[in-house]
Amino acid sequence: MIPALGLVAGIVLGLLLQPAVPVWAQPYLPIAVVAALDAVFGAVRALLDGIFDDKVFVVSFLSNVFVAAFIVYLGDQLGVGSQLSTGVVVVLGIRIFSNAAAIRRHLFRA
Repeated sequence: MIPALGLVAGIVLGLLLQPAVPVWAQPYLPIAVVAALDAVFGAVRALLDGIFDDKVFVVSFLSNVFVAAFIVYLGDQLGVGSQLSTGVVVVLGIRIFSNAAAIRRHLFRA
């Protein structure tokens, strides 16, 4: 119940305060969101499989976001930022859909 309340509070605060993303962080935000979604879907899958560990989730969440942002930063420095961003989104997208399929199979037995 506490995570759901935190989510609702975050959404309400975001809508009321309308925070602006700094220009320097704008290229990294979409990649960070996709990386965070990958960690969340992985956590839901682990929870349904009965192997969820909160420490693993936190480390996975933070490391996914950091590594994805670092890859995009490295791509920007090398002049191939959009190509590496696309690669990160494709890889994480595959993982998200794989976890979503496992969650669907677990919930609906299909």
